[in-house]
Amino acid sequence: MPALNIDLIFDAAIRIHLLIDGAITLNISGEDIRIKFPTTRALADFLGVPHYYVLPYFAMMEENQLVTRAERIGIFTTTAGTKKYLDLLLETYHDEGIRVLGADIFREIQKRASG
Repeated sequence: MPALNIDLIFDAAIRIHLLIDGAITLNISGEDIRIKFPTTRALADFLGVPHYYVLPYFAMMEENQLVTRAERIGIFTTTAGTKKYLDLLLETYHDEGIRVLGADIFREIQKRASG
């Protein structure tokens, strides 16, 4: 069983988006970009841990203002969470990110997220 931490949760979310879903759901409002996270159950399944193992990390991520939960809609990144997600995407999954988002959209969300 992997040692869970916030970085591993973000990495798993990116891998689910890129390698399983082949899609990243973005919510763009003005200059604000939020990324919809996979469900906590999907993340737990992907990581091979019981669902209740990932829940405390989401509470920590909310406390650290990396994500926000919208009842019946899902979990979305905040401005800080979007930056964290995109930094990891750029550093580790650059080519896959371009493949899924396209070069223009990838470049535009990077530009907006970096302020």
